Amino acid sequence: MKSLNGAKVAFMVANEGVEEVELTKPWEKVKQAGGQPFLIAPQEGETQAFNHLDKSKTFKVDYTTSNANPEDFDALVLPGGVANPDQLRTDPKAVAFAKSFMASSKPVAAICHGPWTLVETGELKGKTITSWPSLKTDIENAGGHWVDEQVHLDGNLVTSRKPDDLEAFSEALIEKLSA
Repeated sequence: MKSLNGAKVAFMVANEGVEEVELTKPWEKVKQAGGQPFLIAPQEGETQAFNHLDKSKTFKVDYTTSNANPEDFDALVLPGGVANPDQLRTDPKAVAFAKSFMASSKPVAAICHGPWTLVETGELKGKTITSWPSLKTDIENAGGHWVDEQVHLDGNLVTSRKPDDLEAFSEALIEKLSA
């Protein structure tokens, strides 16, 4: 595995609704590769994760979307879960945080429903991405091109469809970060 040499990776989630495995698997891969993951959410305290529709673990929030500075991080990860990005896309600070990464050359990785937040940034025009299939119309309406692939790379953007794609997604994220 390539080394991330302490790269700081922002994992942005809502305070409730993130799909646990889509947060924890890439988080662990970042740590194993020598990176530093940080949890960012709209409110202080904890975020409630889910295993599909059932509540699971809670995770401590490191920064809020109000006090996190995109310049302090080397990459952004947007896990899915239906409720998670649906809430983030209505938080102007979360959208601005994601938009700053999309406008930079820093890696942005989104899986499953995670790209919903990217739709709100207005930065998908001309980008080719994958996601959970139900986001196809939203992505296309935002000017993006949707593909049904396990993992898709487009510039600084890494996207995947679902939890079954997590291994390929995490490997592509580490590859992008270590480049």
